[in-house]
Amino acid sequence: MPPKRKAPAAAAAAPQEDVSMADASSPAGEPEPEYDMMTDEQRIRILPGASDTAASFEFKKEDHTLGNALRYIIMKNPDVEFCGYSIPHPSEDLMNIRIQTYEGTTAVEALEKGFSDLMDLCDVVGEKFQAERARFADEMKA
Repeated sequence: MPPKRKAPAAAAAAPQEDVSMADASSPAGEPEPEYDMMTDEQRIRILPGASDTAASFEFKKEDHTLGNALRYIIMKNPDVEFCGYSIPHPSEDLMNIRIQTYEGTTAVEALEKGFSDLMDLCDVVGEKFQAERARFADEMKA
């Protein structure tokens, strides 16, 4: 039996021109989801069994993206003894975060500080990204 022949290699695609993110469209022309930040829905609640220095919080419509980032930032706080998060079940859009603090600060204060610090970090990353993007665009023009 003769050996099978390999199919001819596909011709290399011509490089595409770089497209600005503002001009990019979603795949297959699907409309991008709209997010309404001004909803009346309560998305965070304190789970039963909380004390001032130890509490578990349940977040609706959140996942590992917020959970891991928030856990990391909260653990940077020297007043926090422990912080961990979990996704109770993959088919539910819930994320739980547990915070235990040393005396002198509350779990709620640690969560609020975590949100504030995470927003500050995102602002810094966004500013640095925009600056580097502008620098790269200037280099490409030269």
